[in-house]
Amino acid sequence: MTVDTEKKGPEDTPPAAPEAIKAVPVRHYGRYLSALIALVALGAIVYAFAQGKINWGAIPDYFFDERIISGMRETLLLTVLSMLIGVGGGILLAVMRLSRNPVTSSIAWFYIWFFRGTPVLVQLFVWFNLGFVFEYINLGPIYKDEWSDFMTPFLTALLGLGLNEAAYMAEICRAGLLSVDEGQTEAAHALGMSHSKTLRRVVLPQAMRVIVPPTGNEVINMLKTTSLVAAVQYYELLRNAQDIGQSSGATVEVLFLAATWYLIMTSILSVGQYYLERHYARGSSRQLPPTPWQKVKANLLSLRRPEVAR
Repeated sequence: MTVDTEKKGPEDTPPAAPEAIKAVPVRHYGRYLSALIALVALGAIVYAFAQGKINWGAIPDYFFDERIISGMRETLLLTVLSMLIGVGGGILLAVMRLSRNPVTSSIAWFYIWFFRGTPVLVQLFVWFNLGFVFEYINLGPIYKDEWSDFMTPFLTALLGLGLNEAAYMAEICRAGLLSVDEGQTEAAHALGMSHSKTLRRVVLPQAMRVIVPPTGNEVINMLKTTSLVAAVQYYELLRNAQDIGQSSGATVEVLFLAATWYLIMTSILSVGQYYLERHYARGSSRQLPPTPWQKVKANLLSLRRPEVAR
């Protein structure tokens, strides 16, 4: 008869099951308090406007008025044409500013210094009243006319906004060009590419990642800046809204209407800017930023209570 003399030690005892871990979410009381304060302030503002002496019923009556729609079209047209002048002039000025020719670089610097240093409204008035300096515009056999007939409100608005925008776009384009590594240019030149071809094929495509985001902001800003041309008798959205307000007596109400249309247009442009930035970020980011819908889904999922880990 054999007796098992082996003794069971602690290491032979089966391990006890781990206790369940209860995850306790962190409480952000500061966020709750700030959200409550923001909601109270928003409610107070809404209540103040609701109690004000404003005829809100007049806004829907003129929301799709023919003059409002016409003014909106003129605003969009002026925005597009002014930005085309600004972007084209900005690229040219940026290249001139980076040129090794001191004369070319100095001219670009002076242009940027002057147009960035004077208000847009002042520039519009100067263009509108240059007839005191130039009585006639004479381009030889091509064109000849009095300055007052030549400088229409539309041309005044286009030159005033477009040439001013070119000064700002020049600095944006210059920053984008400088963001491209110099080795890219040297490699292109080593392959026999000319300076202009290197700029078009190598430098500018890479600089667009830096140029596009602030350019989108400039487009939105230009859309709002077009309201200044009402001072030179150009009938865009704000000018037409002012005329409707004077004739109908709903002066403040129509201004709210114009503000609503500006918000709608800038919101649409903001969506376009977002997806354009997303497009140019594909070559520089391993993971693209989430879209607005993806952000909403992520926030909704984060509101769920975490499950108890087992």
